[in-house]
Amino acid sequence: MYTHSLISVLWPAVFVWSSPIRAADSPSWHQYVRAPTSAIVRPVTILSNHTRGNVDSADGLVTGSATTVFTRVDGSDEIPTVVVDFGQNVVGQLLLEFAGSTNGSSGAFPGVRLAFSEALEYLTERSDYTRSDRAQGDPPQLITTGTDQIAVKNNPYTWEDQWACEYDDQVCSDGLHAFRYVRISLDALTTDSPYTSAEGQVEISSVSLRWSGYLGTADTFTGWFECSDTNLTQWWYNGVYTVEMGTDIFRTNDTEPRGATSATLLGKLVLHDGAKRDRDPYMGDLAVASLTSYFSHADASDATLNVLEDLAAHQRADGWIPPASINHYTLQLFDYPLYWITCSWDYVFYTGNTSYMKAHYSVLTKILDTYYPAHTDAATQLLVRQDGYGDYAFLPRSGSAAYYSALYVLALNKAAELAELLSTPATQDAARWRERAAAVSQSFQETLWDPSALAYFDRKCTGTGCAAHAQDGNSLAVLSGIANGTTASAALDYLSTHHARFYGNAFYDAGGEELGAGFSTRVYAFISYFEGAARFEAGDVAGAIDLIRRTWGWMAGQDPGTTHWEGIGADGSKYEAADTSLSHGWSTGVTPLLSTYLLGVRPTRPGFREWAVDPVATEDIGWARGVVPTPYGPLGVSWERDAAGAIVVTVDAPEGTMGTVGGSASKEKGARIQGGRMTVVTLPKGL
Repeated sequence: MYTHSLISVLWPAVFVWSSPIRAADSPSWHQYVRAPTSAIVRPVTILSNHTRGNVDSADGLVTGSATTVFTRVDGSDEIPTVVVDFGQNVVGQLLLEFAGSTNGSSGAFPGVRLAFSEALEYLTERSDYTRSDRAQGDPPQLITTGTDQIAVKNNPYTWEDQWACEYDDQVCSDGLHAFRYVRISLDALTTDSPYTSAEGQVEISSVSLRWSGYLGTADTFTGWFECSDTNLTQWWYNGVYTVEMGTDIFRTNDTEPRGATSATLLGKLVLHDGAKRDRDPYMGDLAVASLTSYFSHADASDATLNVLEDLAAHQRADGWIPPASINHYTLQLFDYPLYWITCSWDYVFYTGNTSYMKAHYSVLTKILDTYYPAHTDAATQLLVRQDGYGDYAFLPRSGSAAYYSALYVLALNKAAELAELLSTPATQDAARWRERAAAVSQSFQETLWDPSALAYFDRKCTGTGCAAHAQDGNSLAVLSGIANGTTASAALDYLSTHHARFYGNAFYDAGGEELGAGFSTRVYAFISYFEGAARFEAGDVAGAIDLIRRTWGWMAGQDPGTTHWEGIGADGSKYEAADTSLSHGWSTGVTPLLSTYLLGVRPTRPGFREWAVDPVATEDIGWARGVVPTPYGPLGVSWERDAAGAIVVTVDAPEGTMGTVGGSASKEKGARIQGGRMTVVTLPKGL
């Protein structure tokens, strides 16, 4: 039962009647959902300018009105070829329904050769990525040489792309692919003789895909978002779709081939690093990808839990936690154990599963009280990266990088909040960790602040790269609370002046070029999430929205158009060319940024037992609405500007919860309200 609140509360407010906020009341958001409508996905068009050779009824692969026939006679140099476009990035196993084939003069089955690509610019005779591109061993255990091969039988049948070879080590296929385009050719590898031939005739009656990821149709959304800016709205759903593509069951034959197969993960739902490449759940990626899933599909939270618990179970004796199962849980990254802590906070506060923390509290204490103290500068209290270890981008910056210590402070404070959910000894841990965070923060400010640039150094050192200022360290210094109002504003101004590109903010200024070529032109949407959050937290709403529009807007405007890239290179290019993952969960920060700040919803107690609603916007955004899923039910929020420019917020909170509307922007107390009733609060203009 919902009632209408008419009582005065702490925040100056005007209360009016409004209907409950439910997804059914706002059907317009359905148009932004990217997922296919069923698990069998069909292409949307044939790229006619890519059709080559003797191909009859090429459009039949899309329309179904006719069987497509590929014919090649002996001695012909022109390879019959069709390029099929699925209209957006998809993931799964390709299905080809063959109506039959006729052998050529050699008597071997005619061969079909498949090449996949996420972007048209990298569509060639070989796929943009295959598992064999990452093959290891001596000699490497190659399965394919860049294409998936088929020996087309004479009778009608349906072929499904699976990671295997038809004849011992010949006529091999790569299995699962993430792609937008697939090039289908009547062709054969000479190494597949005598089983296939590059001549003959092949009839294909249909092309489709068996979807592999989370099928996020509109009816599966437990949370949604919409605002007056249709671009921002679409990018929110693009982020969700990107994570859906990487949310999958962990299987041996389509995960990362470099020693990532894990008996403890097989058969479990996980959030993979990328849909096509690095299909292994990485801890750092979950810092963003998991938030995207919590805001959209709360029922998929097991994908995060399974990863958190699996990596915790592989904790080393010195407290270090592996970043992923790759290399049999031995990949040496220095920063990712800290993400295990921040991601654990997110999991507990968004899902309400406090028993998780009780079960794994010893893991957390071992990270903070054993591993990182062993890698701390005694004089400064700043972290010093362990020799031989890398970080999220394998950056060549040894020593006390600002990024490590800022992330450390964030993790210490998050750990303290988790500890306070437990018993008295744990609350003593909380006090100790907060004290350590304060000491690190003070030393960070004294050691790493560059008064000439009014920003934080990447590292305090002498030699190569020591004049650099990095996006990650400056952003996290603000987000973790190390920076005060003055230094936060200055550091963010520095990023705007020295890091801004038309496709986002680079993760280094010009000084980063000493560390690696292209560092001052490369954009990681992963790190831009933290900068966006820092700007919102510091009150630079216009700067945050501008960053979103340049970063996620750029990716949305380029091929494949619907998913977020692992990284952006110089002049907005794919930074690793064809190898770039163009559907990468760590780059979906636009989704949690818009829900947390533009819609304004965040948990303040586990499971949203208590919550805060504090929306912010620039003048060109007139309204926003949406639902955030909670264990108690949907938490609906809607706001719009009135004639005076003030924000009128309607909150439809579930019964059994309590929250605050407004207040944080002005550092004052907001309106305290109970769930189970409708409440409307008018926030004064300028907040």
